[in-house]
Amino acid sequence: MIFSSLFFLYLFLPVTLVAYYLAGTKFRNLVLFLVSLIFYAWGEVGYVFLMLFSITINWILGLVIENSKVTPRLCKAVLTVGIVLNLLPLAFFKYGNFVVDNLNHLTTLLSLGTIETGQIHVPIGISFFTFHAVSYIVDVYRNTAAAQRQPVNLALYLSFFPKLIAGPIVRYHDVARQIVNRAVTLGDFQYGILRFVTGLGKKVLIANNIGAVADHIYSLPAQNLPAGLVWLGMLTYSLQIYYDFSAYSDMAIGLGRMFGFHFLENFNYPYNAKSIREFWQRWHISLSIWFRDYLYIPLGGNQKGMGRTCFNLLIVFFLCGLWHGASWTFVVWGLYHGLFLVLERGPIGRFIDHLPGIIRHLYVVLVIMIGWVFFRAETLEQAITYLSSLGNFSAPPYLDAPLFAAMNTEFYLALFLGIVFSYPIAPHMLAKYSCVKGRASSKTKYALGGLSTVFSIIWVSFIVIYSSAVLVSGSHNPFLYARF
Repeated sequence: MIFSSLFFLYLFLPVTLVAYYLAGTKFRNLVLFLVSLIFYAWGEVGYVFLMLFSITINWILGLVIENSKVTPRLCKAVLTVGIVLNLLPLAFFKYGNFVVDNLNHLTTLLSLGTIETGQIHVPIGISFFTFHAVSYIVDVYRNTAAAQRQPVNLALYLSFFPKLIAGPIVRYHDVARQIVNRAVTLGDFQYGILRFVTGLGKKVLIANNIGAVADHIYSLPAQNLPAGLVWLGMLTYSLQIYYDFSAYSDMAIGLGRMFGFHFLENFNYPYNAKSIREFWQRWHISLSIWFRDYLYIPLGGNQKGMGRTCFNLLIVFFLCGLWHGASWTFVVWGLYHGLFLVLERGPIGRFIDHLPGIIRHLYVVLVIMIGWVFFRAETLEQAITYLSSLGNFSAPPYLDAPLFAAMNTEFYLALFLGIVFSYPIAPHMLAKYSCVKGRASSKTKYALGGLSTVFSIIWVSFIVIYSSAVLVSGSHNPFLYARF
């Protein structure tokens, strides 16, 4: 089940909201937990038991870690066992096929035959609920949060449906109090609706329209394409993945707010960055923070000299790439970003810092777009072929009827809006509006407030109706990050 589906919008979500608010304070966590199991079982029936197993194990581990703190060595041993137990299912389901395929390449070269295994299905969202589980036991170990005595409360943290499939990754200590004690104000609920609907529009009206062209271009033989089309494919995929993933985060944050949870932001206009380091402070923020808190700092961070810092960065981004998918393309993508982060810590970074802002911005955009080619390509060979075609300006025009059909008025409008709103234009406009409102008389403030409310209602209604009409047509609609 996905958020941008008619079933979710018009049946699952309304029923869940009614059940939640009728349940009262005592049973609301139980209701959300059961609803989350139904949500997950909708697409992964058999793997619900894997999640229940994870919940049970981590509940026990949390209690054992807390009770064994008087013996630090034992406590650390339990934590280590817990991390291993959490990572083993992820390693098996997500990387089993990858390991076997690479072993088969090696054994074939050595004429030793091959290992025959069936195709291992990757449970949806396993990377996300695994990272949440690790966050819980580490936070208990570090005393940044107490072990959860009520299994239903921990079950809700690990399975809460808004963040279950594609994040954001919420550290346990950030929501521990909210799980036990939270309230929903009318303002929270209104904000939740607005945020959710904004994400819906970004997904259905922008990401899907741009993505149709990006997917088609990447399906064509890159060596036969003129440079303009190759660059267009690179641009459209860069916008598609941003709007697709940030839309999911918007919807998850909005849904969380409707139930009283305040999740941290996950995107902050990443394409407005002027360095790769800044890009990672703005892109998938929850993942960056998770790797910083639970891997980079434990490795020593930047406290053990430049050489060790660079090594730590490369390790983190190697694992970041591998986390996104069991493929060498993801590994290269991760190391590619890690390399630029290392370079920016030296003389090259200081040189870039002294360049004009527009040049620094163009540098970041170009580096990021090239990186997305590795992220999108099925194989390293395809990625290299695609990148080598960026300078293919002598190629004849490529005639493809389905592609030109996809490049319709809606596509160009989505492309324009996608480029414009990937920069913080809306926040600047809202800031100016707030300044004007702040200087106005009380009567004018009241009028502006009423006008703002009317505009919000019209905006939400338009997006919901238009998106619903698009969804009725049955267009391709999955979230990209659900497969990671």
